[in-house]
Amino acid sequence: MRHPRYIAPGDEITPLPDPEWALEEPNGLLAFGGSLTPARLMEAYRKGIFPWYSQGQPVLWWSPDPRTVLFPADIHVSRSLAKLIRRHGYAITFDTAFRQVIEGCAAPRSDAGGTWILPGMIAAYTTLFEMGHAHSVEVWHHDQLVGGLYGVAVGKVFCGESMFSRRASASKVALVYLARQLARWGFGVIDTQFTTDHLLNMGAVEIARRDYLALLALHGGRPGWEGIWRVEDCDPLGNPSAPDASESPS
Repeated sequence: MRHPRYIAPGDEITPLPDPEWALEEPNGLLAFGGSLTPARLMEAYRKGIFPWYSQGQPVLWWSPDPRTVLFPADIHVSRSLAKLIRRHGYAITFDTAFRQVIEGCAAPRSDAGGTWILPGMIAAYTTLFEMGHAHSVEVWHHDQLVGGLYGVAVGKVFCGESMFSRRASASKVALVYLARQLARWGFGVIDTQFTTDHLLNMGAVEIARRDYLALLALHGGRPGWEGIWRVEDCDPLGNPSAPDASESPS
C-alpha cells in the first residue's frame, strides 16, 4: 500500500518522489513536509509536482492524475468575453505588481471559506519572482488592480497557480492575454493543475499525468524567458504571430 513520503523540515537533499507514486485518494498526494525554498520549489515544478496545503498542515506535495492543461493556441474566447476585451476597458501588464496579484489571489473568497495561499507561500513565490522564475499578469481598470494571475515558468511550460477577479471576468481576460503571449513565445503548454468548469469553458482539457510529464519533458527543457516579462503586440482575439526565437520579453 502506498503512503505519501515524509520529508523532514530543513531537508534539502532528499529528492521528491517520482510522481507516479502519488496516491489515487486523495488524488495526487505524493509527499509531505520539507520547506518552500527556491531550490525545492523549482525541483517540484520540473518534476510535475506542486505544493498545496492549508493552515496548520505541513507542506503537501501533489501530482494529480488526470492533469488539466491548456494549450496556449487553443484558448477559447466566448462572444461575451471578446466583446469585453474589444471595449478596451481593461489595461494589461505583466510582472509589474506580482506581490499585489498573489495577495489578491490569497484574499478569502465567499465560495471557498478560506485560503491556501498562506504568508509562507506568498514569501516563497515572491522570491521566485525576484529570481525570474515566477510571473504575474495584471488587469487594471482606471489604474486599479481588478484581477490577475500568477505562476511559475519552467522552460516553455507555464505552471499556473491561482487567479482572482474584483470585476467581471478580469481573471479570464488575464488568461486570454497570457495564452496569446505564450503562444507567440513558443510555449508548449499551460499547466492548470486541477479541473474547473471555468477552465474547461476556456479550452482546458484533462490529460493523463504521464502525458503531462511527457509534455513537461519536451517543453520544460527548452530555453524559456526568465527575468521580467512584458506584454508584446499580439492580438488577444486573433491568431498569435509565429514565435520568433530572437524576441525577448525583457
